[in-house]
Amino acid sequence: MVAGFRRSISFPGQNPSSPGPKGRRPPEKVCHVRSTSLPCRSHPAIAGLEDEIRALRAWLSLPAPESGSPTWISTGLARIDLLHASLDDLLHVPQAQDTLRRHSSARWTDRLLDDFLRFADAYGSLRSTLMSLKQTQSELHTAIRRRDEARLASSLRSQKRIEKDLAKLAVSIREASRSPAPALAADAAEVELAGIMREVTAVSVAASAAVFLGIGAVSSTASAAVAASTSRASYWVVAPLRKLSLSQSSSLKKRDWEEWDDGVLERLEALEECIEALESKSERVFRSLVNTRVLLLNILTPSL
Repeated sequence: MVAGFRRSISFPGQNPSSPGPKGRRPPEKVCHVRSTSLPCRSHPAIAGLEDEIRALRAWLSLPAPESGSPTWISTGLARIDLLHASLDDLLHVPQAQDTLRRHSSARWTDRLLDDFLRFADAYGSLRSTLMSLKQTQSELHTAIRRRDEARLASSLRSQKRIEKDLAKLAVSIREASRSPAPALAADAAEVELAGIMREVTAVSVAASAAVFLGIGAVSSTASAAVAASTSRASYWVVAPLRKLSLSQSSSLKKRDWEEWDDGVLERLEALEECIEALESKSERVFRSLVNTRVLLLNILTPSL
């Protein structure tokens, strides 16, 4: 947590009743008046937050083939977590808290609470989806090793549903990018803080949607490898995620199963390891979002 930063402006004090020697007044005293504005841009809390916003935007702009890889997704989740840790630092600065309290009834602060609730819900759903995906990968392993055609087809259908759920999460979280601006009569501190919060929300939305779709793409690539390794499997491609599925009418003979190579199992194992890493990072992001919303509630809700 970053300690509160106190800006001050100085005004010369006047004491006309106490003239100095030869009619001159003594050195004027200086009184300090605390400013109601936010800390300057060089304050560690604001500078750190802006650095994380830039870093997350740079991650989003990475070109293919790096974008969409398991490492890219894992890095994105880590960057989202760092962004919200920096936001937590700013929200502990006294001037930021004072600004929020003065405008606790404004539309943009009310929407801020809704946005962070939406973020927390989305990442809570992501955690459940990753658990389901991990279970599906385990079932695919078992089906391949036991040469269980029916179980294999069922697991691939389940994986396809999970990929659709991830796409829906990406759509739902984009609703958080429509926060209203402050009123025209807003003071400078309100405009500045609202602008910072809009930037955090917008980049969080874009990065989160990219993560959700990226996980779906990695999952689809793994299931595609499974399907493509069977000579009797029928499949179709749905751009851009290459969703593949086995036909219920396909019949895999013993010689077909013998064509499975170690590369397919290795790819599934790599995906399982990736999911475990994403579970840990998504848990951190989820807890960070919940803590931020609780902090916002404590700041914006008057104590009884």
